[in-house]
Amino acid sequence: MNKASQLPKQALLKKWNNEFTRFVIVGGLNTANYYLFYVLFYNLLGWHYLPSHILAFLISMVISFFLNVYFTYKVKPTLSKFLMFPFTQAVNMSVSSLLIYVFVDLLHLNGNIAPLAAVFFTVPITFIVTSKILKR
Repeated sequence: MNKASQLPKQALLKKWNNEFTRFVIVGGLNTANYYLFYVLFYNLLGWHYLPSHILAFLISMVISFFLNVYFTYKVKPTLSKFLMFPFTQAVNMSVSSLLIYVFVDLLHLNGNIAPLAAVFFTVPITFIVTSKILKR
């Protein structure tokens, strides 16, 4: 392979190796973690959807902190960042909880689908808030 044929590949890798892309990857992993716990609590344990959502959210938030500091933003984790990180999720938690309530109780969407639908509305907001906290 010559250098000319490697340039487009390097440019493509550089384009996809940015904070937002890494944030989306971490978000995908975090959503999978969250959803696994949510389904465990909601379906296997038979809990109401809101406690299932909140506990799964809290567990996945801790995992998300470490994935974001090490992979997304590549910053050093500190106790103060860890303590501030829940504030980055406060908007996410509020909006997602409200959306899940609307989807399930008002629009009668399946309780298994509602959390996934809510994610599409919360990702851009969470990215901005998280980057402000972790990159200080």
